Amino acid sequence: MQTVYRVMLSWLFTVTLSPAWAAKIQGIPQQATPDYQSAQQLLTANINRAQVNGKAKNIILFIGDGMSVATVTAARIYEGQQRGNTGEENFLSFEEFPHLALSKTYNTDAQTPDSAGAATAIVTGVKTNMGMLSVGPAATRADCASAQGQRLSTILELAEIAGKSTGVVTTTTVTHATLASTYAHTPERGWEADSQLTEEAKEQGCQDIAAQLLAFPYGDGPEVVFGGGRQMFLPEEVSDPEYGMAGLRQDGRHLINEWLGKHDNAAYIWNSEGFAKLDSSKSKYALGLFQPLDMDFELTRKNDTAGEPSLAEMTAKAIEILDNNKEGFFLLVEGGRIDHAHHAGNAIRALHDTVALSKAVSVAVQATSEKDTLIIVTADHSHTMTIAGYADRGQSILGLASRVSLALDGKPYTTLGYANGPGATEAARANLADVDTEALNYQQQSIYSLDAETHGGDDVAIYAQGPKSFLLNGVVEQNYIFHVMKYAADFGNP
Repeated sequence: MQTVYRVMLSWLFTVTLSPAWAAKIQGIPQQATPDYQSAQQLLTANINRAQVNGKAKNIILFIGDGMSVATVTAARIYEGQQRGNTGEENFLSFEEFPHLALSKTYNTDAQTPDSAGAATAIVTGVKTNMGMLSVGPAATRADCASAQGQRLSTILELAEIAGKSTGVVTTTTVTHATLASTYAHTPERGWEADSQLTEEAKEQGCQDIAAQLLAFPYGDGPEVVFGGGRQMFLPEEVSDPEYGMAGLRQDGRHLINEWLGKHDNAAYIWNSEGFAKLDSSKSKYALGLFQPLDMDFELTRKNDTAGEPSLAEMTAKAIEILDNNKEGFFLLVEGGRIDHAHHAGNAIRALHDTVALSKAVSVAVQATSEKDTLIIVTADHSHTMTIAGYADRGQSILGLASRVSLALDGKPYTTLGYANGPGATEAARANLADVDTEALNYQQQSIYSLDAETHGGDDVAIYAQGPKSFLLNGVVEQNYIFHVMKYAADFGNP
C-alpha cells in the first residue's frame, strides 16, 4: 500500500511540473476579462513594490472618528455613486495604500471603547480607561487626585521635543477627546472648559483641556490648531462673533488673546474670509476656531453663516505651515463628525464626512513624499451600522434592499441599518415603500430604541504608506500604532 501511495505522489509531482500541463493552465479562458487583468496588474505592482525603510521626517495621522469597516465600504460605494458609477468598484484614497492591519479597540475597562481611551492608546502606546485622556489606567475617571503621577507622554509631545512642528485639525471642537489626547492629560474628557470642572478637580489643581493647550510643557506647543470650540476659549462676558452666545470660561481668561500673546508670527481666524487670507509663509502659528462648538457636517457646511473651510482645505493649509520646519512635522487630522452622524442614526452625513476625510488624505498624499512621510489612516472605534440584504449591483447604498424586498412583516427595509439608536420604535415598524431614505435628515431604522446609537466593539482598519509603514500588518492592539510612529520617526529605541 505504501508503494502505491509513493507512486501516486510521484505521478502527481510529475504532472504538476509538466510544461505541457503548465501551458494548459496559462491558457485559462477568463484571462482576457477586465477583472482578471486588473487583478494581474495589481499583483505585478505589489510584487515590484519596494518597502520604504527610511526615517519618517513627517508623520500624518488621520483618525476617522467612528469609521468602522462597514462605514468605509458604504462610503466607497456612496462616493462612486455620486460620480455616476455603480459604486462598488470605487476606492477611497486611503484604500489604495499598500499596507493594512486591523486594530483591536477595547479600553482597559470596556469591551466597546470610547474615543478618549481609544485615542490615548493611539497617541501614547498605552491603553487606558474609558473617558480618560493620556493618563494611565490606574487613575479613576473624573477623579483628579487619582490622576496624579499617571501622565503619559504623547507622540505630539515627542515630536515637539525632537524639534519638529506639530498640528491638530478636526471638525469637532479642538478640545474634544481625539485631538485633546495629544496635548492634554486629564481623567475626564468632559472637562473642556473650566466651567465643566468639578469642585474636587479645582481643589486638586486639575486644568481644563482648553487651558492645557496653552500650558504645553514641551517646545512651543502645537503650531497649528484648526477646528471648532470657540466657547471653550472665551470668558462668559465675551460674546461669540458669529452667533452671540457667551463664552464658557468662568475664570475670566480669554485664551485666544493669550495664545496670540504667547507666540510671535501668530494668526487667529474664525471664518472663511480669514482662512483664505492666512499666509502660510508669514504665520508660523495659526489658531482657527470656526464654530462656537462643533463645525458643520460636510453636507451642510456651505450653509454656515460666516463660512468655514473643509477638512481637506484645513489639512492642506496645516501642511503648508508645518512644512516650513526643516526638521519635519507631526500632524493629526480627525474626521470627527462621522461619529456624530452615526450616533444620530443618520448614515448619509456619516458617509459624506467619510468621503471628506478621504479627500483630506488625498491632499496630504499630493503635498508630501512617500519617501519621507508616514501617513496612517485609522479609526478610534466602530459603530453599529450594517450593510445587509441582497441589493442589486449599483443599487443606491442609501436605498432599499431590492432582491428580497420585503421583511417578514411585509415591509421593505434599507440596505444600511443600525443595531440600536433613534431609528427604532416600540410600535410597528414604519413602511418605507414611499419614504425618501436618501433624504438629508433620514434616520435609518434600528433594532433597539436609544436616544443615541452606540459605538461598536469590532476591529477597525489601519491603512498606511511611507517609511516603516510595512510594520502595520496583521491584527494588532490599538496602542501598537504609537510604537510604529515612534520607531519610524526615530524618537527612541524600538
